[in-house]
Amino acid sequence: MKLAKKYAESLKSYDRSKSYDLNEAVKTVIDTAKAKFDETIELHVRLGVDPRQADQQVRGVLVLPNGTGKTKKVLVVAKGDKADAATAAGADFVGAEEMIQRIQKDNWFDFDVMITTPDMMGVVGRIGRILGPKGLMPNPKSGTVTMDVAKAVQEVKAGKVEYRLDKTAIIHCPVGKKSFGVDKLSENITALMDAIVKAKPATAKGQYIKSVTLASTMGPGVKVTYNKG
Repeated sequence: MKLAKKYAESLKSYDRSKSYDLNEAVKTVIDTAKAKFDETIELHVRLGVDPRQADQQVRGVLVLPNGTGKTKKVLVVAKGDKADAATAAGADFVGAEEMIQRIQKDNWFDFDVMITTPDMMGVVGRIGRILGPKGLMPNPKSGTVTMDVAKAVQEVKAGKVEYRLDKTAIIHCPVGKKSFGVDKLSENITALMDAIVKAKPATAKGQYIKSVTLASTMGPGVKVTYNKG
């Protein structure tokens, strides 16, 4: 009940029907984040594309200028020099077939991102049905199937995010923590929006950016004015 009360108070503190410029929207989201923990701020972007069309998919990866505020645990499935490079780069877990077996037998998922080398995809693919629904399946498009595992690990640790269109033509992506403050959050959001605009499919017709909304983990959504795209 306390949380519902705080949420109701937050709704009264700003005009829900109004679109705010970026800095003002960020400040409003920070002010309405009433939880006792450092809430994650998430960006929701509705696009004017058809997610059912293969040539209108929008997805990509980006290292946010100020990171995400969360240190992700990284599992690297690799052998030999690549395994050594992954360890040196700061991977939390490194291994080969034994890691796949651990996931299969022990239902072990104490990691946020899996990175692998192309030669190990055959092994990783055996548990694709387990990894896929959890969003953990390595993919060349997201930079998680690569020979340069060290760079991939460093980027994830630095705050790399993957943005992708869902079935309702909306991208949901974390852009930092409440504690970042207005400037750092605004910088992250601008970088993400620029990346989404650059990823516009050539076949997309009409208005590309339909709406932009910011929200904290437990707080209400705040509309953002966005005139590009």
